Order: sequence, then C-alpha cells, then structure tokens
Amino acid sequence: MPPGLVETDHNAASWLSSVNSKRKSHATVSNATAQEDAQPARKRWTIYLLEDFPPQAVQFCKDNFETILPSDPEVRNWRENADAIVVRERVITAEDISATKKLKAIGKQGTGIDIIDLDACDKANIKVLNTPGVNASAVAELTMCLAFAVARQIRTISVKQEQGLEVRKEHCCGLTLTGSCIGVMGMGAIGKMVASMFRDALGCTIYAYDPILPADAWADLPHVRVSSMDEMVPNVDVLSLHVPLLPSTRGCISMAQFRKMKPTAILLNCARGGLVNEKDLVAALREDIIWGAGLDCHEQEPPSLEMYKDLWETGKVVSTPHIGATCASTQVKTAITALERILVYHDSIPTPPYEKA
Repeated sequence: MPPGLVETDHNAASWLSSVNSKRKSHATVSNATAQEDAQPARKRWTIYLLEDFPPQAVQFCKDNFETILPSDPEVRNWRENADAIVVRERVITAEDISATKKLKAIGKQGTGIDIIDLDACDKANIKVLNTPGVNASAVAELTMCLAFAVARQIRTISVKQEQGLEVRKEHCCGLTLTGSCIGVMGMGAIGKMVASMFRDALGCTIYAYDPILPADAWADLPHVRVSSMDEMVPNVDVLSLHVPLLPSTRGCISMAQFRKMKPTAILLNCARGGLVNEKDLVAALREDIIWGAGLDCHEQEPPSLEMYKDLWETGKVVSTPHIGATCASTQVKTAITALERILVYHDSIPTPPYEKA
C-alpha cells in the first residue's frame, strides 16, 4: 500500500463519522423492523479484499462483514467462498466469474469498471458496485494541475535544470489559461467538476459535449453545449476527456481532431487510456499541430520509457501513472463507499423466511 494511504485528514474523518452514523441509524431501524416481523438475524456476508485498502476501510469492512484480508492465504479461495469481493486495479475475467460458487457482488473502488467482465457478471446475476463521483474533486484537481504544467512548460524546464543545463527565463515562453475556452468531453461528475473549477477560478468559457445526457444537463453551470466533437475542437484552448473507454470511444481523439485544433491547444486525458490514438499524438506534437498534452491515462499502465520514449522526447507531454484519485482522503472515501454500496445491496435482499419444523 502506498505510504500516503495510511494517512487521513479532517474531511475524511468527518465523512467516515457521517457514514458510521447513518449506518447505525439504518441498523436501528432495520433491527426494529426485524423484531416486529419476527425475522431471524441476517447472516453477515463474507467479503474478500483482493487488494490492500486504507486501514479505515478495512475496519469498516470488519465491522460489517466477515472479512478476509489479502494477506490471509484463504484469499486465494475467493472464487469458491466469497459472497462479495472488493477490488481497485485487479482484473476480474469471465473465467473468474464462471468459477465462482456464491459470489453476489463486486465492489469497485473508483469509477472505472472496465477491468471487470460486465457481461459475465450480468449473466451470473452478480452486482458490480463502483463509486462514481466520489473522486471527482481529486481527479479535477489533477486535470487542472496537468493543464498548468503543460501550458507553462514545467516538465521541460525542470528536466533541463536537473540535467545541469542553464535555463534562462528569456528562453521560456508558456501560455496563460485565464479567460480561455475549455472543452469538456463527458458531462459526468468529474467533467462537471473540471468545468466548474476552470470557470470559477479562471473565468473560462466552457464548451461541453455528451451524446447521452439530456439537453438540460448542467443547468446550473453556464456553458456552450455542442452536438459533436467537430463543433467543439476548433474553438477550445484546452480539450479535457472524461468519458469511459468503450468501443465507441476508443481512439476518439486522433489526427482528424488534432488537425482541427488550435496550434496552442492542450489535450488532457484523466479518464482512460485508449481514448487517444497515441501514435497520432506523437505526430501532432512533433509537427507542432497542437501545443502539448497532459496524460494521467495511457494505453500501457504504468507507462514505461520503452513504450513512451517517442512521446516523452517531444518535450511537450506531462505524464502521470493514473494518479487522479490517489489522495489519502479520496482513497478512504472511495474504498468505504464501495463497501457501503455492498452493505446496502446486502440489506436489500429479502431474508429467507423461517422453515417451520
């Protein structure tokens, strides 16, 4: 577990206290109802934690479930014995699902669920419970961080200085983002948070594209709603991606879009690797078609020098290894939310009636 995950802050502690209070209240009502209906005590599920999670989340799990930790040799038997599992990055395949005996739910820390075979889960009637929106602030902050870093050439300047090269201020010339136009592809919780931060902090004009959400989405956030990417990309100074990786979105940003963008435009991807055609991005940067890119997501994760040498050698890219939600408080919130959702699902399943002798 990364060292930072053992830490928490006041916000996380307050949030956890709120969750526990709501759970105790819910339990009181449930117990009263159970007593009135003369129902037997509900059997606690056994949850297998397949990866390391923050101590606060582990304790929450122990308080509410029979818990198998990743350090317990028994964890290898999750397919046979688990009522539910919780994962963060571990891939759950169709073969895994077909081998399960009693699995009812999969808790996924974070929003993305592309590491889980959803078709297999649907066929097996296994619920997949992720945590959309909980990490929105953390991801949005990193998105802005990457935008500033790319705009002001922070990586290139820093690397040259670390190499002992002289970097004089008169040789640096970055971009300002105040009052610029920000394009947001994907109008979910993270996309909205990104738009709000840019607008509130920098007075930016927001363009938004989402083929699914209704026309009145973001009614409380001034923006220009466009009906296609082609309508948006020529107008924006920053294009930020916040959509899932689907067959329809894979490679959705390629040379066709780059050629329509401004030469000073910045591409940001804090959503999923695979949305951007990376070979086209290398070409666009080499040919000065766009200014630069900030990437928290890559087709290969974590990104390696062998895979991304050409991209990084352009000097116009800032890459991070999918750390958007990797903040102490966010890790606590997302892990406990995944467990809370399993608990709610557990409590929603009717208790089998008594079998009279």
